[in-house]
Amino acid sequence: MKDRITMLPASLKNGLQQQLTQTKAIHEADLGKGCGRVALPYALARKYPNVNREWGWQYVFPATRQYRDRETGERRRHHLHESCVQKALRAAVGKTRVTKPVHCHTFRHSFATHLLEAGYDIRTIQELLGHKDVSTTMIYTHVLNKGGLAVRNPLDA
Repeated sequence: MKDRITMLPASLKNGLQQQLTQTKAIHEADLGKGCGRVALPYALARKYPNVNREWGWQYVFPATRQYRDRETGERRRHHLHESCVQKALRAAVGKTRVTKPVHCHTFRHSFATHLLEAGYDIRTIQELLGHKDVSTTMIYTHVLNKGGLAVRNPLDA
């Protein structure tokens, strides 16, 4: 239950726009069939009874199938299950010559490591990763392995 902030690479903008176009088409088809609702957090469903049909509340990566809500009987579409992403990653890694284990969490570690290598400060990385304590983020610094000799004098920048 944490919100995290990250940046979207410019190279993914077109692909994400295409995904949103496809998702909106799925949502509109669902609405045409009398469904197209999502489960809302907390008491929002009671406060705003029809907002769960609005486009802004739909998942960017929707599930391929709908389900019937046990309480309301409504047909809904949830987000793509994490196991689908894990299977796709496993298949992609299988097509490469990468022999090390690769999991979805690998990208989180890679992201943090690349930010450190690019010179971003540890507090910014802590915030992006959603760590409560900076000591958790400090774990990533071991991969730099540069020591004090890698520090550049600001006058040399």
